[in-house]
Amino acid sequence: MAVQSNSANAPIITSASSNISDVYREGIVAGIIGAAAIALWFFVLDVFNGRPFYTPSVLGAALFRRSMGLDQLHTLPVSFEMVLFYTWVHGMVFCVIGGVAAKLLALAEQNLSVGFGILLFFVIFEFGFFVMAFIFAEPLLQALAWPAVLIGNLFAATGMAFYFWRHHPNLKIRP
Repeated sequence: MAVQSNSANAPIITSASSNISDVYREGIVAGIIGAAAIALWFFVLDVFNGRPFYTPSVLGAALFRRSMGLDQLHTLPVSFEMVLFYTWVHGMVFCVIGGVAAKLLALAEQNLSVGFGILLFFVIFEFGFFVMAFIFAEPLLQALAWPAVLIGNLFAATGMAFYFWRHHPNLKIRP
């Protein structure tokens, strides 16, 4: 069988598995962008406050050292073990969130009426994050200053949204 390799009009063949892997790749990249935006934001704040890596250390201790009281977090020394553990979990969670967002955007491209529902879902998700954080982790939010958490999440959402917008320029979201 002869195949013409220099043809300018060769058909581009895409398979369903190729499209799925593109969606997952987009989700992972968007998740890494979101996680990096928050990590960079808190690193800058921590350096400005004279305690580099304080935020991921405190969050890692709150997540992995359950026996420690949340009221002890203010005096906690920075532990690079907790920084690494928390950074790993934080990155993985954002990759999952990015994957869900990428899959939902792929659905919105196929059915335009789904787009506004997805936008509404993410607004409710962000609001729900803060409500749950205020209910279950109020001492932790006091240790980290909740406005900084809000700004960090907005940076992450903006970075992820910009990345998705660049990869889906024809997607229109209307109510």
